[in-house]
Amino acid sequence: MSGISPIGVLGTGSLAPEKIVTNFDLEKLIDTNDEWISSRTGIRARRMAGPETATSDLAIGAAKAALQNAGVEPGEIDLVIVATCTPDHPMPATAVLVHRALGLKRCAAFDLNAACSGFAYALDVGWQMLKGGAHRKALVIGADIMTRAVNWKDRSTCVLFGDGAGAVVLGDVESGGILSGALGADGAGAPLLMIPAGGSREPSNAENIAEGRTGMVMNGREVYKFAVQIMGEAAVQALAKCDLTPDDVSLFIPHQANIRIIESAGKRLGLSPEKIFVNIDQYGNTSAGSVPLALDEAYRKGRIHKGDIVVTVGFGAGLTWAANVIRWSI
Repeated sequence: MSGISPIGVLGTGSLAPEKIVTNFDLEKLIDTNDEWISSRTGIRARRMAGPETATSDLAIGAAKAALQNAGVEPGEIDLVIVATCTPDHPMPATAVLVHRALGLKRCAAFDLNAACSGFAYALDVGWQMLKGGAHRKALVIGADIMTRAVNWKDRSTCVLFGDGAGAVVLGDVESGGILSGALGADGAGAPLLMIPAGGSREPSNAENIAEGRTGMVMNGREVYKFAVQIMGEAAVQALAKCDLTPDDVSLFIPHQANIRIIESAGKRLGLSPEKIFVNIDQYGNTSAGSVPLALDEAYRKGRIHKGDIVVTVGFGAGLTWAANVIRWSI
């Protein structure tokens, strides 16, 4: 029963829009170029959702794939957590739209907003809720349509983001499973990465839309400094909680925000490039979708095997950060 057996990943899934937007495509839209983007970020392309697609659509597709991979029927799910900062609506939660589309029973469903740290946060929350015995199987999803959250007149930020979703099914496993998590936040950094308008503090109006305040603003230099420091630190903290060290890591799956940040974290942990999973070149930064999308891709490509120690790390607006340590059980 949950609370006795370890809780682990039963299956993974992901979904990204079909439309691919390369750096060369962006050259035609804004004042930028492929060399500038790729050399500074590692991004060469990203996916972009069409106008008919909402965050819930990506979340639903990723959830269906994860359920199929896990061999779990929708009726077995009794908890749905969707990590997102680009919900379909201010209310209701995107999780209940997933709930409705999958035809789930009357179970718990809610959203979690920790921006790019969202999935790592949600994975820890889902693990804790199942470990406590109140729930048996959970869908944990990270999904964002970031191309609608950026200011397309700000060439320093709009080139960084893409759209995508990933999901895992959590439940009892015979051995291994999620071993630990390390979550944190520093609210003093909130102004460094935010969407100023569109909420209760500053409702959307014609003026702030024209000024681009309903799109993302970021102090790139300060966020970069924070990320370089926190990625490795969060991973080390999470590993220490289960008496492991970076030497025990089989695969490191970091938030895909910037290749330089990823490489810096890898050096901090003393990991060889083969132990670090990177797909930022094809997807860009998909916020809460980043880690689960990479996790699913790594599993499907045979980069993760039963018994492996997998470490995931996210960081993002807030400023927030989170890491998870998983002994893979499938």
